[in-house]
Amino acid sequence: MSKAVILLSGGLDSCVTAAVAAREHDLALLHLQYGQRTQHREHQAFLDIANHYGVASRSRLIVDMAFLAQIGGSALTDSNIPIPDADLNSDHLPITYVPFRNAHLLALGVSWAETIEAEAVYIGVVQEDSSGYPDCTEAFVRAFDAAVCNGTRDGNIRIEAPLIALDKPGIVTLGTELKAPLHLTWSCYAREDKACGTCDSCALRLRAFEKTGRQDPITYQNA
Repeated sequence: MSKAVILLSGGLDSCVTAAVAAREHDLALLHLQYGQRTQHREHQAFLDIANHYGVASRSRLIVDMAFLAQIGGSALTDSNIPIPDADLNSDHLPITYVPFRNAHLLALGVSWAETIEAEAVYIGVVQEDSSGYPDCTEAFVRAFDAAVCNGTRDGNIRIEAPLIALDKPGIVTLGTELKAPLHLTWSCYAREDKACGTCDSCALRLRAFEKTGRQDPITYQNA
């Protein structure tokens, strides 16, 4: 099969994205560390998911992007900014947004894809259930895909966002159908031992499992 680079944070969406890509591609898994609060736990989730899919060490890449923490502006990278409780009805962009993060992730993914002759870069962005992050939209993905077409050697690397039009319950259902290892994923913004259950990411995840009538396989602080 052809190769594809998967941006794998270790979270629910990126895990299901890897499961989708695995149907058609040999996986090359890219994990970014940018000083986020749960960096160590996300790294463990990345390793566990990579092992689950039998991805060889030569097809795993972990990149230090600590400059995003230096830039600041997000509660995910600045311990002086509290992680707020979720407000899923809010129209305001939450302080957990990391400015233009996905552009940096995709740029690295495309660079690696050129090097290893992969035909696509997969990212698990979701437009509907993404807390309103502007770099999780279809318009952003289309614009980046056009930039890649014009800015790479052969212009033939695709940006794939297979979950973009789904909501979180749809992602849980798809992941279950594909037998994705959802039990190995980590979504919490705040904690590394047990998920907090109250941040935006936890709230979206818990609501999704509840709507599908399934039990979330990870452990929560207040469970």
